Amino acid sequence: MQEECLLTMRGIEKRFPGVLALNGVDFSLRKGEIHALMGENGAGKSTLIKVLTGVYQMDGGEIRLSGENIVIRSPEDAQNKGISTVYQEITLCPNLTVSENMFIGRKSGFVIRHKDREKRADEILKRLGIPARSTQLLGNCSLAVQQMVAIARAVDMQCKVLILDEPTSSLDDNEVQMLFKLMRDLRGQGVGIIFVTHFLEQVYEVSDRITVLRNGELVGEYLTEELPQVQLVSKMIGKELEELSNLGDSEDNRIMAQEVFYEAKGLSSTEAMPFDFSIRKGEVNGFTGLLGSGRSESVRAIFGADKVNGGTVTVKGKPVKITRPVEAMKHGIGYLAEDRKRDGIIADLSVRENIILALQVMNGIFKPISRSESEAFADEYIKALNIKTASRETPVGSLSGGNQQKVILARWLLTHPDYLILDEPTRGIDVGTKLEIQKLVLKLAEEGVSVTFISSEVEEMLRTCSRLIVMRDRHIVGELTGKDLNQTQVMKTIAGGEG
Repeated sequence: MQEECLLTMRGIEKRFPGVLALNGVDFSLRKGEIHALMGENGAGKSTLIKVLTGVYQMDGGEIRLSGENIVIRSPEDAQNKGISTVYQEITLCPNLTVSENMFIGRKSGFVIRHKDREKRADEILKRLGIPARSTQLLGNCSLAVQQMVAIARAVDMQCKVLILDEPTSSLDDNEVQMLFKLMRDLRGQGVGIIFVTHFLEQVYEVSDRITVLRNGELVGEYLTEELPQVQLVSKMIGKELEELSNLGDSEDNRIMAQEVFYEAKGLSSTEAMPFDFSIRKGEVNGFTGLLGSGRSESVRAIFGADKVNGGTVTVKGKPVKITRPVEAMKHGIGYLAEDRKRDGIIADLSVRENIILALQVMNGIFKPISRSESEAFADEYIKALNIKTASRETPVGSLSGGNQQKVILARWLLTHPDYLILDEPTRGIDVGTKLEIQKLVLKLAEEGVSVTFISSEVEEMLRTCSRLIVMRDRHIVGELTGKDLNQTQVMKTIAGGEG
């Protein structure tokens, strides 16, 4: 890694009405390095990136690029200076070809001929090892390749600083490795990369240095190899993580003494193969397995979210029929879906309206919740879950991912469920909010609520669950409890069937 300093930001300040979003923040990026920018939601990462890319004008401080003081007045100005950003949400045009996306909007004194553009695009794609052709429609490429095309566009526009904002959140493991290879290749070519992510393991796999922000201030800058992961988490949330290590202390004997709340035999749906499943009152269990193993399909069958086509179900020992979500809700079952944007929040509605949604469905259209009641409910859960929002009437789509997730949790808690299914409740949110949700899950269990918890992070499940159902190829291949609840045993069971 070259030591030449490419970018220096010193004493950066940014104020909004009533808020000091950045308070004298320093940041530096070397030529030919991958530098992870870390912090909880609200730490100041996005604000710092927006100052660097000209979306916001800073209120104090200085920026130097390649040794020269610069002023960045707009995103176009930033791009002209060699600072490019690739966002989590693809901002290219899926209905255009790869080459058209790579050259769209370019300012030039002459028009590049169609064939010349395709030839140039293919040369860039080949040089960067991107598995795409210039003539392909971008929409026919995988998300990973679309990300790479966006990066190729930035690289061809002579970017010196490449900002990757949550680039891996929608990618599978193989696609992540493809992206990391490209990042390493660009690092070798001298590009400085700022990597913003919530995935701690990925930070340690690919980054050279880490800068941590908290509450708009710089916590510190560290060599990745010299900062243990537990210390990184501690610096991000501002407290020691002893409480994390205690999260997994389950009371298996107490749980096993409780009655079975829900039991299914041979349950199947259009998406889920037949399976048996049960959960006791006050138990936290979970489905684990690789992507596509059938975890989400199984819980969607339990909730009636997909068409149920077989099996029997009992709730509190009595046979019931659950083929639609509203029937599950009436039997005390709540479900936080994996995709909060598609199946969870209604972005244009307010925080208040999103919170009361499930309760209103249960009450029916002829028993509307009054405005005063809904305001009281919203205020109660905004306070209880520490939801960061300007007001209860703020559109939920404008909240951070972690706070949107809390709003959906509030929606289900308001129904006072007996059984709560949480599918990836902590995906894409900061470490502090993850910890809050894990602690909430265990608190609910102590109060007698049954919880099924699904996470792609096995360590997180081991901290919260007293029983894991292991899946592979849409079949249950094992069940782990007690001393078998460890990462090695989970991996063995996934790989070879019964552990």
